[in-house]
Amino acid sequence: MGVYLNPDNSKFEEAVNSAVYIDKTGLIEYTNSVLHTMQHNVCVSRPRRFGKSMAANMLTAYYSRGCDSRELFSKYRISQSDDFTKHLNQYDTIFLNIQEFLSRSSDIRGLIERIKRLVLRDLKKAYPDIDYFDDTDLAESMQDIYAETKCPFVVIIDEWDCIFREYKMNQEAQEMYLDFLRDFLKDKGYIYLAYMTGILPIKKYGTHSALNMFDEFSMINPGPLASYVGFTEEEVFKLCERYGMDLEEVKSWYDGYSFGEGMSVYSPRSVISCMQFGKIGNYWNQTETFEALKVYIDMNFDGLKDDILSMIAGENVLSNTEGFANDMTTFRTEDDVLTLLVHLGYLGYDYENKCVFIPNNEVRGEYVNAVSVSDWGEISAALKNSADTLNAIWQGRASQVAEGIRQAHFETSHIQYNDENALSYTVSLALYAARNFYTIHRELAGGKGFADLVFLPRKKFSDKPALVVELKWNQSAEGAIRQIRRKEYCRSLSEYKGNILLVGVNYDKKTRKHTCVIEQSIK
Repeated sequence: MGVYLNPDNSKFEEAVNSAVYIDKTGLIEYTNSVLHTMQHNVCVSRPRRFGKSMAANMLTAYYSRGCDSRELFSKYRISQSDDFTKHLNQYDTIFLNIQEFLSRSSDIRGLIERIKRLVLRDLKKAYPDIDYFDDTDLAESMQDIYAETKCPFVVIIDEWDCIFREYKMNQEAQEMYLDFLRDFLKDKGYIYLAYMTGILPIKKYGTHSALNMFDEFSMINPGPLASYVGFTEEEVFKLCERYGMDLEEVKSWYDGYSFGEGMSVYSPRSVISCMQFGKIGNYWNQTETFEALKVYIDMNFDGLKDDILSMIAGENVLSNTEGFANDMTTFRTEDDVLTLLVHLGYLGYDYENKCVFIPNNEVRGEYVNAVSVSDWGEISAALKNSADTLNAIWQGRASQVAEGIRQAHFETSHIQYNDENALSYTVSLALYAARNFYTIHRELAGGKGFADLVFLPRKKFSDKPALVVELKWNQSAEGAIRQIRRKEYCRSLSEYKGNILLVGVNYDKKTRKHTCVIEQSIK
């Protein structure tokens, strides 16, 4: 047992001993299936807080010859697999956390040399009698060991991409690092599995990558590893039952990373914190502040600001993710920025429809915080005052509501402010705070037509009134109220037992003024 060669299972043991542990050992079934095949190089990219290191520690505990993990895994899914004992603790396993090496190195050359020297030290301690051709060459020494022992290697690299985050502008350092990994990993018959995990997909240079032998699984396309990206709805449901939390509330705050076929994925770190502290809240900012997001959304690409506002208002935005260079500095278009935000977990991605969106209330709060301190004019004021605008509706202060909507008014290249549809974006922005209390429906069928916006209070906030909002363009707010009553939009809320407020909003194109009327519905 060494530090980097065949470490023990203590790190994974810490995870399973924690108050909240979700069984993700099914990932081992996948890695077992690709061992010693053409698909044995696996790169998994996920945002912070999504369990990357836990997965790396789990694989190390399973494959490492430096420990006996049979009992540790015996309670979990992998123990039911036919191949469980076949591969359990059978491989010379090298585990590297590149962030640790980076923190102890002054430059990229020093980092690479440190990795080589420390791993070689472990190799020579474990195999002192091998006839090494060159005991300063890491790849050749591993080959010499395999030639005599026939024991294959598993290589697990955590935080593999930290070089591209810390050396953002240093292309020479990045290429040197990629060349090291290629020499270390590519076309090595003695390596049966290479598993890397980080935030970014593999960096591209020109038309190819130095590590083009890897199968990549990312937030854009997680493939068969989708259920291991975060917590699934079934897993969160069981946690809510165990900890007495409201699934509807947990879902609105931490769900939203959708990977097709109905799979819904929650942010793991936030769910764990929510369960442990028994409180719904924003746990995202415990590991990263909104200033990190502000850097990207303030970039001066045409359409970026407008699309961010549309997503805050609850819309999806088309995005082409294929041109992204897989680094944190090469931004040629708005799409590059949006793609990076997907990899960082600030956006969800709909693979089928090729669009991005803000996944949940927790992340939406980060956008609002970032916009609020950005130089985005009255939009910033509208978002800061959104809670006041919502409260004004509850209290029937129509003129204050109209002022809040005026502040949120924006014009864009793709959403011209000239119809009720554009007005609905503006109202959604002005009332973004309503997402903390309501489930929001656009164009909800009811009575003799479709209500523009309906806000139904979530179970936890049953004391709040439902809102039926009708929007008018160049007409009158009073006319909007009459339409709600005439077309009986409230009939769609027949099963709702609480109070209902009717809200009519009109924009006068000539005077450029918003007006609002608020009335109580009588059941």
